[in-house]
Amino acid sequence: MAMKETTRKVFEYLKANDGKDMTSADIAEALGMTTKSVDGSVTAGLQRKGLAYREPAEATLEDGTHKAVKLIRLTDEGRTFDPDAAEVAAE
Repeated sequence: MAMKETTRKVFEYLKANDGKDMTSADIAEALGMTTKSVDGSVTAGLQRKGLAYREPAEATLEDGTHKAVKLIRLTDEGRTFDPDAAEVAAE
C-alpha cells in the first residue's frame, strides 16, 4: 500500500503523537501544510485504508465558548502499520 508523500508526512506525525488530541488544523500548522491538504490525506490516504478515523469532539475556546471539532486518530491497524514494509511487499 504505497502512500503519497503528504499522506506519509501526516501518518508519521500521527504515529509520533499518538494519543494526543489533534485536529487537521493542528496537524497542518505543525507540518507547514494547508488544512485542506491534511484533510485530503486523511480522507483518501488514511481513512479509506482503515489506518485513521475522525472522532467528533468539543473544544473549549479561549473565550470559554465551545466548538465542535473532529479529532484525527489512528486505528489499531494504523498504529502497527509500517509503510516501508508495505511498499516492499507491493513490489
